[in-house]
Amino acid sequence: MLIDTYGRIATDLRVSLTDRCNLRCTYCMPEEGLQWLAKPDLLSDDEIVRLIDIAVTSLGIEEVRFTGGEPLLRPGLVGIVERVAALTPRPRMSLTTNGIGLKRTATALKEAGLDRVNVSLDTLRPDVFKALTRRDRLKDVIEGLTAAREAGLAPVKVNTVLMPGLNDDEAPDLLAWAVEHSYELRFIEQMPLDAQHGWKREGMVTAADILASLRTRFALAPEGAGERGSAPAERWIVDGGPHRVGVIASVTRPFCAACDRTRLTADGQIRTCLFATEETDLRGALRSGAPDEEIARIWRLAMWGKKAGSGLDDPSFLQPERPMSAIGG
Repeated sequence: MLIDTYGRIATDLRVSLTDRCNLRCTYCMPEEGLQWLAKPDLLSDDEIVRLIDIAVTSLGIEEVRFTGGEPLLRPGLVGIVERVAALTPRPRMSLTTNGIGLKRTATALKEAGLDRVNVSLDTLRPDVFKALTRRDRLKDVIEGLTAAREAGLAPVKVNTVLMPGLNDDEAPDLLAWAVEHSYELRFIEQMPLDAQHGWKREGMVTAADILASLRTRFALAPEGAGERGSAPAERWIVDGGPHRVGVIASVTRPFCAACDRTRLTADGQIRTCLFATEETDLRGALRSGAPDEEIARIWRLAMWGKKAGSGLDDPSFLQPERPMSAIGG
């Protein structure tokens, strides 16, 4: 298993399949994009499947989340999902996406074995979507969400980041829309993951702000700590149920003590935390011919050194140099 010195056991693997993205969200990367990883630096499909196999069969991983960048840009994605679905034991599989390519891929992903999706959507207003993402693709995301729901990739979760002066007034409208379409909405506090290092704690839309806004239109009852487990989102029952809304308060209400995640970057590095400043190289071991047992040993050692927390609750926090697109959300 993957245990650390604080007794936490990692059972959830986040796999970044690419650093590339077809949006340019203001809180993630500059308008001109980034210096993308060279193709030889990226893990191959076979290497990704082998590492997931080791994680599942030797290290106790029970759930795999495919991320990016934008994972739907990975040409071999459906094949990777199909091969991971054939592993014994079979892990639960999900995908975090911006939704643009879901209309054409949702059915194939479901048939390959994907269980569900998380789709990032910060606004229902076309002009605000264009301002936030620097692309006019809101219609594509909405159609992708519909396709995911119809394909049975449920529950379909929608991830939303509220930004001051842009969409911070949309929380009630977004929740009403999510309830209408049977999506599970989750608000995420803006985190310091932009390549420009423009994040500032001051003025950030906090979990308290989000809940206060939602309560202007909805009655919210806490789901209870027993239901949360290691999930990052605190959830509230909306108007008596059955719908829920979640808030991931990584900055103001850190949940590091219950973290059960390990992360594999697109170029084969293990990260113990999204905000870690150190990485452990698995790609080199893979390509030098190391056996599965040695790779598992390196992975266990990396996770043993996981820190107690992310440091986000420290006002002097310094964000990692690598942007989110290179790490995987």
